[in-house]
Amino acid sequence: VVSGIWEGAFAAPGSLEQSIRWAIPLALISMGIIVTLRTGEFNIGAQGQILLGGLGAAAVALLLADFPVWIVIPLAIVVGIIGGALWSGLAGVVKVWFNSDEVINTLMLNFIAILLVQWITTGLLKDDSTRGQNASTPRIATDLRLSNGTGVSVELLMIVLVAAIMGWIIIERTPFGLKSKLVGSSPVVAAWQGLQIKRIHLMTYLLTGAFAGLAGAVEVLGPNGRLVTGASPTLGFTAIVVAIVGTLRVPGALLAALFFGGLQAAILFLPIVSSLPTSGLRIIEGLVALLITAQFVWLRRHRHQQNSS
Repeated sequence: VVSGIWEGAFAAPGSLEQSIRWAIPLALISMGIIVTLRTGEFNIGAQGQILLGGLGAAAVALLLADFPVWIVIPLAIVVGIIGGALWSGLAGVVKVWFNSDEVINTLMLNFIAILLVQWITTGLLKDDSTRGQNASTPRIATDLRLSNGTGVSVELLMIVLVAAIMGWIIIERTPFGLKSKLVGSSPVVAAWQGLQIKRIHLMTYLLTGAFAGLAGAVEVLGPNGRLVTGASPTLGFTAIVVAIVGTLRVPGALLAALFFGGLQAAILFLPIVSSLPTSGLRIIEGLVALLITAQFVWLRRHRHQQNSS
């Protein structure tokens, strides 16, 4: 199994490309989750936000297919970002104004997003050649695609680079980044300092959804080439682990995204060389995430004890 993981992630022909393919959406989503976790919120609705971002991008690409490419592609990406931000912002509004539990809100919105996409792909934007759980929109025109089926291209890598730079600037070099960290570490002190905590929380939800929506748009305009019901059902949850393993920092999240992208590529490869079922391979992925996260917690406590002494 260990040998199969290495081959599936890096050594076998085309495996590194597959690792990068899965690392791209994980890196994009984790940028927003870093902001959420630093603010003390736990937004687990990235999966639904991905779907809404993909829905917005697919709708623009299909309905405006006759327009110039240089208009449609940027517009599709922007609409995808807005779709994810608004879907996450809905959970933020409910949290801020009604003080409801954000875990339940964001989790339930995932299911609503899945049902919404099912309704769209079997109705308004239906591809007559697909049915049931495989229902999807028609394929997007080739000239509107950001990559082929491999999911790796210069354009997508540039999008990740720009998103990472923007995420780093927001987190490390803006007043919002400093305020959000203060709110997450000590909300009482933040309130004493006169910070508008509700506004900061709402902005956090919007940013998280924006990055997830961008990932959804990239998936639709890139490797998938269309919006598919139930596509990539674990990306949003894996990205949470990516952000935590990356110690809530952009460089760390990029490395963690490549690592878990490799595990995703290996999971698709391992059934060829082993008899483990897919569920067994997911257990391996979960154990790796658990052990890495536990190690960081232990190191943090160890440093705290040293500082105290």
